Amino acid sequence: MKHFHTTFPLFCLDKVSLLSWLYKSKRLFLCGGLPSLSDSAMILLTTTLSALLLSVHCFNPQIYFREHVRSHAGPVEEEEDLSISTLLEKANVNVGKNLDDPLVMFGDIAVPTGLQNADPCTARGCLWPKSSDGNVNVPFRISGQFSSRERDTILQGLRSFEGSTCIRFIPHQSQRDFVDIQSRTGCWSFVGRRGGGQVVSLMRNGCVFLGTIQHELLHALGFNHEQTRSDRDSHVRILLQNVISGQEHNFRKIETRNLGTPYDYNSIMHYGRFAFSRNREPTIVPIPDPNVPIGRATQMSSNDILRVNRLYECRSTK
Repeated sequence: MKHFHTTFPLFCLDKVSLLSWLYKSKRLFLCGGLPSLSDSAMILLTTTLSALLLSVHCFNPQIYFREHVRSHAGPVEEEEDLSISTLLEKANVNVGKNLDDPLVMFGDIAVPTGLQNADPCTARGCLWPKSSDGNVNVPFRISGQFSSRERDTILQGLRSFEGSTCIRFIPHQSQRDFVDIQSRTGCWSFVGRRGGGQVVSLMRNGCVFLGTIQHELLHALGFNHEQTRSDRDSHVRILLQNVISGQEHNFRKIETRNLGTPYDYNSIMHYGRFAFSRNREPTIVPIPDPNVPIGRATQMSSNDILRVNRLYECRSTK
């Protein structure tokens, strides 16, 4: 029989083993008895122990150790785990190793050859055209690489623009320009309409989530990251000393059309506090209040929606 320290939890499998041992012992005493105790006394003892053991709480070992480790592991950096930048950073760890992939900068923005220092998208006419009914129809094609559930999630992301903007993602037929959604290495997109079939990469293992899909589609519609806004220095402080060497370009400020909207810490396009950190110290700190949550959006904010409507002059623009 196993011996247990009195402070160690009783796991349910061990409880069953003990009960089985007591039951077998009881049968042994009924058959042969022991010289030191009467049969009736030993039977009473094993019956009592069985009853007591049945009343003792037991633990599932997986649940116990998960909760035990969690309770002793200290506080969890919840913001880092929830931020879109952390998700993209993990998914894009191998981006660039495949020669078929484009150059990816700013975390998840694909840059065509020769445009490494690309000017703002809208300055070169990258918007998708508006149809006569006032809607902006963006043709899309979804690769057969995705499962039916993943395809449904992608479609949910595409349709999420319909209720609050004039953007309509429509199935690709014969249109020249379209969004080609594939599972390539990582999560990334070009900024604005590029011409022809432009890839939006949503790697199956790590990118097929509503927030990530909206984030990459907003790039395809012409939007950059919030923390690269031309007025960002009034709202965040960038701590380059904490940034992974070679990743400083992800924090470059660019000339953006801010469309009369405020800087939005809750934008789906805003990176988290620890984006590209080399030492688990913050790389982006809000000012003047450093404790304001940033980069934790799981879907488009009201300002994200407002900007789409203003950039594309939707009739619902406020």
